[in-house]
Amino acid sequence: MYDDSSLPPADEVQTRFGIDRRDFLTFCAGIAATLGLPRAAEAQIASAIVSKERPSVIWLHHQECTGCTESLLRSEHPTLDKLILDIISLDYHETLFAAAGHQVEAARLAAMEKNKGKYLLVVEGAIPTKDGGIYCKIAGQTSLDLTRECAANAAAVLAIGSCASWGGMPSTPPNPTGSTGVGEALGRSDVVSIPGCPPNPYNFLATVVHFLTFGKLPDLDAKNRPLFAYGRLIHENCERRAHFDAGRFALEFGDEGHRKGYCLYKLGCKGPETHANCPIVLFGDVGMQSWPVGTGHPCIGCTEQGIGFAKPIYALADLKNQRPPVTYARAVEEQGGGATAASAGLVGALVGAAVGAGAMLTKKIRHDEDGQE
Repeated sequence: MYDDSSLPPADEVQTRFGIDRRDFLTFCAGIAATLGLPRAAEAQIASAIVSKERPSVIWLHHQECTGCTESLLRSEHPTLDKLILDIISLDYHETLFAAAGHQVEAARLAAMEKNKGKYLLVVEGAIPTKDGGIYCKIAGQTSLDLTRECAANAAAVLAIGSCASWGGMPSTPPNPTGSTGVGEALGRSDVVSIPGCPPNPYNFLATVVHFLTFGKLPDLDAKNRPLFAYGRLIHENCERRAHFDAGRFALEFGDEGHRKGYCLYKLGCKGPETHANCPIVLFGDVGMQSWPVGTGHPCIGCTEQGIGFAKPIYALADLKNQRPPVTYARAVEEQGGGATAASAGLVGALVGAAVGAGAMLTKKIRHDEDGQE
């Protein structure tokens, strides 16, 4: 147990954030858990949020649908107005600004000058590079030039969403504007990617809180994605995983297997080759938490370049692992006195961290695909 005296006073939390200290500490504990930090880290996170200067954030928009911002606006734990804007100082954001035109651009330049070398640059949307980048302009500057200007003195550059991370939807063939991700457009290998269409807002918020608390960004994978969010395959934590291991698949939308919650692999689910924490963190607060597979739709692999928006939904995923863990319970078909298929499916969500389906299952899948059910 940590010393309660090290935590911020309840009245200070209430005054600044408009929530009681219990809710505030619950939020900090959730961030610590999301980041994979030990329990005592929540006190360190709480202290940093209350006592440290809020990092200045310059948020740019380019070729995108604003879905990443919309997702952030709908965060409820905490709400945007109660806490998120008290964790960061959002000094430039074209969608959220009440002002427009010269006033907005003056605010951006002032924030960049005041916080030189300390601000975070967040980029939403792909950047067109063809013909000098003329296909997207803000205040007379191309997206490419504006991003270069803002990135020059940023403490870190974060690409939020698949469009900013690797080009996303705008970069799909024939890609007439030469759209690409932020890192490639800038020619930099240190741009942090938080892909997804949209990404879960808590993955972004946890990354920022880590930077605020420890003065550095969290550990990244080979594609510069935070490991805490993109270190495991979706398939490993899917609530339908037990059905996959048992060889039970939905073969058509609306068929018996689909209605019973069987695995969606044969309907094109890209979970076995997609890294993200969607089945753990979920989307849509206020009692509506879910994710695509949870509602019966295959994962489209939106966090992976070359899969999301590129690989057809009917194309089967490449299996990245093959051995089912010994911790999985025996799968029992629906019958009197036995476990139901639905309860067997629940095992996948409870066990998580699974590592594959096995050579026999792979053989069975190929056998079934040849029409020999």
